[in-house]
Amino acid sequence: MKLTRFVSRLFAIGLVAVSSLTSVVIAQGTAAKAKPSESFTTGSADEIIQFINKQIREGWENNEVKPSDVADDAEWIRRVHLDIVGHIPESDVVDKFIADKDKAKRAKLIDKLLDDDGYVRNFTTIWTNLSIGRGTPRRISRSGMQKFYREAFAKNRPWNEVVYDIVSAEGHYEENGAVNYMLAQMQMADDMVQATAKTARLFLGVQVQCTQCHNHPFNDWQQSQFWEFNSFFRQARKVDHQKADPKTGRRIDDYSELLFGNYTGPVYYEKRNGEMRVAYPKFYEKQIEDGDGIDRRKEFAKLVTEGDKPLIALSAANRMWSHFFGYGFTKPVDDMGPHNQASHPALHDRLAEEFVKSRYDSKQLIRWICNSEPYNLTSRIVESSKNKDGEVVKAGNDMDNPAAGETPLFSHMYVKSMEAEQLYDSLIIATDAHRSGRSSWEQAEKQRQEWLRQFVLTFGTDEGDESTTFNGTIPQALALMNGEVVKNAVNVAKGSFLREVLEGPEKEEAKIKKLYLATLSRNPNPKEAAMAQQMLKANKDRVGAYQDLFWALLNCNEFIFIH
Repeated sequence: MKLTRFVSRLFAIGLVAVSSLTSVVIAQGTAAKAKPSESFTTGSADEIIQFINKQIREGWENNEVKPSDVADDAEWIRRVHLDIVGHIPESDVVDKFIADKDKAKRAKLIDKLLDDDGYVRNFTTIWTNLSIGRGTPRRISRSGMQKFYREAFAKNRPWNEVVYDIVSAEGHYEENGAVNYMLAQMQMADDMVQATAKTARLFLGVQVQCTQCHNHPFNDWQQSQFWEFNSFFRQARKVDHQKADPKTGRRIDDYSELLFGNYTGPVYYEKRNGEMRVAYPKFYEKQIEDGDGIDRRKEFAKLVTEGDKPLIALSAANRMWSHFFGYGFTKPVDDMGPHNQASHPALHDRLAEEFVKSRYDSKQLIRWICNSEPYNLTSRIVESSKNKDGEVVKAGNDMDNPAAGETPLFSHMYVKSMEAEQLYDSLIIATDAHRSGRSSWEQAEKQRQEWLRQFVLTFGTDEGDESTTFNGTIPQALALMNGEVVKNAVNVAKGSFLREVLEGPEKEEAKIKKLYLATLSRNPNPKEAAMAQQMLKANKDRVGAYQDLFWALLNCNEFIFIH
């Protein structure tokens, strides 16, 4: 790219209200704001939603915090699409939603999105990544794991049944995709230590890994409890199969399976003083009968899914809340316990209890959260007013900042970074690439994974971890600015979105609006529209000017962040 063109594009970033690649200033949309008194709830769920609202409001009052206004339709529809279906909305969907005068339109859209294939795809991606990571371990079937979760979310299977199947799974890694979770934890011969720790964190929301060697310093977890948990997993046996390569005759990988191994008796572990101890399969106070033929993992799966408020329900409620708000009731989200009190304990407990009563209906849990008052607030904070001595004379909510270590009060929507998959899928939607031909789920997923390998694995941390979100680092920024997806997005080849805009009969003002709706899910404000028109008039290369504008919108912080 020529230097003058690059400078022009950087100037174009000023057409949207952002300050830099790593800080976010959300621009005001042009849609009218909803009034706080408007209802976004429906029918039987109203009592639970009102309980959510009451608990959150009490936190505001107790901390003398003023909540932000209700988000306008443009901000809200973009957010709810990213959170539920994993990508921004199409521009025509935004236009219709803003024009719709139905006061129940938000609740109706939530229901519509939960019935959309995008919901299944999004949560399949989330849970596949949580279960086996983005970089698929050797001898693990990513497609098998995806198939299991895809069917679970498509059928809205009860979450306790999903967890039961994962923890107790046996068989071929593609015929029963649930086994891939456990197989992924068995990459090292560690006596199922990784499987024990990961299962406790992911599905029970408790961290037991540090008690492997000693008692927990801050709670009641004992070293013996880790090995009691661990003894449930000792019967899992991984078998790797090979086949002959028809071309070379050499033995190559074929498939893996997880089988039952008739392990009986205790697990032996060593205390710090060198003393050897034994542990039998025991889940808190519940010890199972042990002996030949007893499948310990099945017994463990039963124990963790029993009761009116089991840990899997508390963990699911906490993790789901965190998904939609950016922060859960505990930080981190997988470290619940008396040593780490929930920010809103009564609300956390109630959501878990109602989740169980709903027969572990994940969609219902999402409805309660998305129809609540805090989820409908804008991300724009209310600044506190201070006198000359620095004393607060009029409360705002600028101190409600969990990123700075404060307890979250959910008085405004916290800005979240897009996950890598959300960014990719949103780029596809913004540029209309998804309309050019219909590929199968498998074909689309293959193309998506190829891009993710470049984006996610290239920009890992210094410790070699995967980069899961777009957080504004220079390498990520350059990859987005100059990557193939964006390059293809701003081309004007026949059939491309940008060419359709350029050749359309609309006036310049309407064309600019199209680009803003496609990328930021809102209309440009008067200042932005005037700046864009000024830039287009000043540039003799009309096509290049539109490419610069579109490029700037796709690369600005308002596009990259969820707010």
